[in-house]
Amino acid sequence: MTSTRSQDQTDELRLLGTGRLPAPQSGPAVGLLESFPNCYPHRPYVISISFPEFTSLCPVTGQPDFGVISLEYVPDKLCVESKSFKLYMFAFRNHQSFMETITNTVLEDVCALLSPCWCRVKGLFVPRGGTRIHVFAEEFKSMPPEQDAAVREAVRAWRSEVAPHRP
Repeated sequence: MTSTRSQDQTDELRLLGTGRLPAPQSGPAVGLLESFPNCYPHRPYVISISFPEFTSLCPVTGQPDFGVISLEYVPDKLCVESKSFKLYMFAFRNHQSFMETITNTVLEDVCALLSPCWCRVKGLFVPRGGTRIHVFAEEFKSMPPEQDAAVREAVRAWRSEVAPHRP
């Protein structure tokens, strides 16, 4: 049997398939994230990545915080490579930051890398001290009206599909 190959462009990816992790970073940085070309820029579609093993440290107490970080976006020209996203999430493990800052930092870094049509980051943090914190941050890119309407419709449809499954 002969294998086939898609049109996915992977020449620029540095981490995937190397079998090696990058040297430890001093913390999360957009440089840990890699991207590849979106093969379907003419079609608004949602990509969702969930990282259920998120950990970071409280900047005041140094105690660990645990949670789920979910990234949802409508790509424009680029998509995030999932292994690099995982390594980026791992970089928060010994990083001290408030949950609100973490969620917004992830949004800003992903938007800086990809310039997606739409992006939302959800930080669903495990209760600590009897308090549950969920942080949602999102951004729509400025687009021509027809593209904007198509992207917003894709996002609306996505939200209506996943709404019954939200915690």
